[in-house]
Amino acid sequence: MKKLFYILIIFAVFSSCSEYQKALKSESIADKFKLGETLYNEGKFSKANRLFAQIVPNYRGKPQAEKLMYLYSNSFYKMKDYYISGYQFERFVTSYPKSEKLEEASFLSAKSYYMLSPVYSKDQKETKEAIEKLQEFINLFPESEHLSEANKLVKELDFKLEKKAFSIAKQYNQISDFPASIKSFDNFVFDFPGSELREEALFYRLDSAFKLAINSREYKKTLDGIVPLKKNRLKTAKEYYASFKKLYADSKYIEDADDMATTLDEELKSYSTKS
Repeated sequence: MKKLFYILIIFAVFSSCSEYQKALKSESIADKFKLGETLYNEGKFSKANRLFAQIVPNYRGKPQAEKLMYLYSNSFYKMKDYYISGYQFERFVTSYPKSEKLEEASFLSAKSYYMLSPVYSKDQKETKEAIEKLQEFINLFPESEHLSEANKLVKELDFKLEKKAFSIAKQYNQISDFPASIKSFDNFVFDFPGSELREEALFYRLDSAFKLAINSREYKKTLDGIVPLKKNRLKTAKEYYASFKKLYADSKYIEDADDMATTLDEELKSYSTKS
């Protein structure tokens, strides 16, 4: 009985393959569409996609073109070919602005861009593009059933940009390029005012300013004359400490910050003595 069962399965598989190969070689676009849709519904997206690709040009302007183009676009998405699915869904939205699938196609197009977003340590061009596409969807479909997910994806992508900007600023701190670190953390605080990384960013900005000041030379020649470089940097670091202390008095970094402030005060006292 088992033997007969396996024979039937093998026969069905070969029959299916034979039908698929026959459809690929067939001149009938209707047969290709019919089998392609069947394969799509069975989750065999790669085979369905191959059949759809053969007949897409033949259906332009025909009543079934809209359905075909949606299935074709979504087969790329199901195959995780997000570059092409994003493009094809955009074409669908442009070609069929009155389609009942418009909202879903718009969302899947935007989500395709989201799926292309790399890890935060890499270049974030695709991440920025995905945020833009998702925001366009949110603006166009504020009542969409996909709204909650779209907002969640935007938030996730925004945090990825925050992590990228933070990691660059912190890396400058770690390689002792303190001016670049301070500038990068200033930009971070301005660009991401509500970031959950803000506390850490302000601490490392202070840390960079502290190390820059302590290791600074006394004076700097400028076109306007000689500037008390170290004294000015000590004052700037002390201002950063005051900002950090005001916002995060209970921070896990507060002891380190207080130690820095003590050292800064001692250094600044020497200038009072000199004057």
